[in-house]
Amino acid sequence: MASTSQHDYESEVRSWGFGHVFTWTDRPNAHYPPHSHNGLTTHLILKGQLTITHPQDKDAEKKTYGVGDRIDVDAGRTHEVWIGPEGCTYVIGE
Repeated sequence: MASTSQHDYESEVRSWGFGHVFTWTDRPNAHYPPHSHNGLTTHLILKGQLTITHPQDKDAEKKTYGVGDRIDVDAGRTHEVWIGPEGCTYVIGE
């Protein structure tokens, strides 16, 4: 993904219909306890990886995503996130 600029990735996420778009970097091994958002969110991973689960789902599983993956989280859906050992940079669309 090195040949595409951060601006290009943000433009791509905007093209998916998200009005508020920004790039975020988490420190290695960061953790976000269970939470939800008022609206649909998306995450396009540029560097590193993250693991996510939806703890309120009946058969909740952890799934790890890496560079190039897109993760959508529906409005109001509770999720928990762990950042990989190298940290993670991703474009967020809200």
